[in-house]
Amino acid sequence: MGRLVRTEGLTEIQEEILKTVRQFVEKEIIPVATELEHKDEYPTDIVEGLKELGIFGIMIPEEYGGLGESLLTYALVVEEIARGWMSVSGVINTHFILAYMLNRHGTDEQKQKYLPRMATGEVRGAFSMSEPALGSDVAAIKTKATKNDDGYEITGQKMWLTNGGSSNLVAVLCKTDEGEESVYKNMTTFLIEKEPGFGETAQGVTIPGKIEKMGYKGIDTTEMILEKHQISADQVLGGKPGQGFYQMMDGVEVGRVNVGARAVGIANRAFELGIAYAQQRETFGKPIAQHQAILFRLAEMATKVEAAHAMVVRAARTKDSGERNDVEAGMAKMLASEYCNEVVQDSFRIHGGYGYSKEYEIERLYREAAFMLIGEGTSDIQKMIIGRSLLKDYKL
Repeated sequence: MGRLVRTEGLTEIQEEILKTVRQFVEKEIIPVATELEHKDEYPTDIVEGLKELGIFGIMIPEEYGGLGESLLTYALVVEEIARGWMSVSGVINTHFILAYMLNRHGTDEQKQKYLPRMATGEVRGAFSMSEPALGSDVAAIKTKATKNDDGYEITGQKMWLTNGGSSNLVAVLCKTDEGEESVYKNMTTFLIEKEPGFGETAQGVTIPGKIEKMGYKGIDTTEMILEKHQISADQVLGGKPGQGFYQMMDGVEVGRVNVGARAVGIANRAFELGIAYAQQRETFGKPIAQHQAILFRLAEMATKVEAAHAMVVRAARTKDSGERNDVEAGMAKMLASEYCNEVVQDSFRIHGGYGYSKEYEIERLYREAAFMLIGEGTSDIQKMIIGRSLLKDYKL
């Protein structure tokens, strides 16, 4: 392990978890990641290995069979996994967000029903806010849940479901229009059960198929079409309608820490590849690492990795302390994703023409880094969130 992305003040248990995950990444992920990614093949064996390590239950309380660890521990685990292959960290991200939302907002019955099976990976989670005509404009959702004698009937179309095909439990944000004046209080999160796979996966629920993407391959990203899906009121997250927007935003805050951690993992791997190649490749009679231009580039890359890691750690620790971390998570996600792209591009340039070849790992990282700019809200969205909060804090 190099000197980058070290974290002060970790417990022995946290250190042991990270050591175990790091060994798993080196042995089971890095050797096969590029091949699986080029084939767009789901990493079944890797996912099964993560189940055995208990990663699917890392933040689920021990009383429900999980490891009961902190958001910080999870973020550091994600950095390690994304360093091996970012798509694998995506497999557990939406699962984790749903588990977090259930533990934080679910009824006792919902927690007992789902969390123990989520901890083992038997129940695999996803969550859905976006729709074909909107992304960050959550208030404009059109998927509607209409109350009836048997509960609710849901009709609409959702977009960009990570784990949409492989999951069997999805948290879906819908409009409910149950009398509140505020649009934000007319949204409800429903826990929709379905079968894994594609096609009609439950009554009134269709997962059409995988969306082809530039990067972030291997993992299934899908749409979800709901046509008069009948669901009981017991499947309202928390048991009370009208809380969906706030529940989802709480989940997104921890999701932004996750994406920031993923960006750090990618950037760290890109730096490792760049500094290794710079010592192997020779021009004008010496390794290119000895040329000042490359040396300066490596120094800047390492500094950006360290800065992004520090921001992610701070955002995670803020959330763990019980405070709201919208500003910290937004800053961490924005900085880490932007720096990730810059570090990957610099490593790509160090590789020269070979960086453009699919034989070299940096080609995959180049495509994966772009997604970090979009996932869990663009940098512009983060700036709006940060700026509005700062105006409140520094109001004259």
